[in-house]
Amino acid sequence: MDYRAVCLDVCELAREAGAYIARQRERFTFSDVEFKGAQNLVSYVDKQTERTLVERLKALVPEAEFVTEEGTVSAAGGASRLKWIVDPLDGTTNFVHGLSPYCVSIALTEEDEPVVGVVYEVTRDEMFYAWRGSYAYLNGERIVVSQTDRLENSLIAIGFAYGAVSKTDGFIDSLIRFQNTTNGVRRLGSAAADLAYVACGRFDAFFHEGLSPWDVAAGALVAMQAGARVTDYGGGNGYLYGRRIIAATPAVYDEFQKQVK
Repeated sequence: MDYRAVCLDVCELAREAGAYIARQRERFTFSDVEFKGAQNLVSYVDKQTERTLVERLKALVPEAEFVTEEGTVSAAGGASRLKWIVDPLDGTTNFVHGLSPYCVSIALTEEDEPVVGVVYEVTRDEMFYAWRGSYAYLNGERIVVSQTDRLENSLIAIGFAYGAVSKTDGFIDSLIRFQNTTNGVRRLGSAAADLAYVACGRFDAFFHEGLSPWDVAAGALVAMQAGARVTDYGGGNGYLYGRRIIAATPAVYDEFQKQVK
């Protein structure tokens, strides 16, 4: 398969999806919100975007199965080595409140390894993408991770699952530690954007727990192809389905991973 050609086609689909999302944001009201949980929001925008993407992606790689956030297509049954992993609107809560960032996130995996990754940040019109063996790109220009070589000089992106703050005392301890010993901590509300921003050097390191594959598959590949180390909390390769991810520029990864673990 020509991963480059597939990736560029996916970029066009993501841009079209982003244009639809942007148009809907102009007329969107809180009455359009549905609740999957107290803090887990969804809307017709998520669902319609996913339906459109699934239809178009099926035509692009017919043999691929799907893993999607909103469940608009039957879950992957494991028969195909290829899977599309799709988050139509990563950062729905941000979208609902008119706050940046929110992203379209699309990955193609082969044997559960990302081979195409596209993250389109709608509000900034920024297309991050990479494919197996490529560099990472932002709007056609190559990107690389930051050259920060000390954790104390790093800007850290963090994330946590719904309700994690009330259940995870160790997580709160880590926030305090990183806030006091680095350039600071930020929570954007979109894991796809966090990983893309590690890829282009805006963040030096990122960790998050309670994630699903659609949150990380595309952004993880972009970050890796930009030079980041991407692992689970234990330093292994279980970040895609293991619900915990670390991404960092190589010079700070070891110390960062040790502290997060």
